[in-house]
Amino acid sequence: MTKTNNSALVYQRPPWVMRHLFDPLTLLLVGKLGMDDRNGTRVLEVKGRKSGIWRATPVRLLELNGHRYLVAMYGETNWVKNLRSQGEGRLRIGSHMDAFRAVELDGNEKLNALRAYLKLHWNLVAQMTTVKSPDAPEEELMKAGRYHPVFRLE
Repeated sequence: MTKTNNSALVYQRPPWVMRHLFDPLTLLLVGKLGMDDRNGTRVLEVKGRKSGIWRATPVRLLELNGHRYLVAMYGETNWVKNLRSQGEGRLRIGSHMDAFRAVELDGNEKLNALRAYLKLHWNLVAQMTTVKSPDAPEEELMKAGRYHPVFRLE
């Protein structure tokens, strides 16, 4: 993880195999060919905050209590910064595109979404967080939540 001046962890670089193998493969299979893994995988497209060029990255969409959420397990990634800056984006699966507005969360709604995401994908994300278990006490989840931005899609 990269640290800021106040030593807060803000970004964890994805492993090489994710950046160079799995992400490009997902962009092709989900983004171009429209293959649905039934696990919420989508291609997130957001305009770059400086360039204005559409940027694409694979994400796992969380659906919870009638709402859709994006959880940034790697922390302050470029897609997080771009989504904050733009306030909107689109989710792609094949030729189907779903535009949305994003609201960054804090408080109970964020913690509920983060816990649900951890429970759903624990085997994939356990190494990306300081949380010891998806059933961790609320205080532990609140502390880790500072490093995992969560957005509700509208």
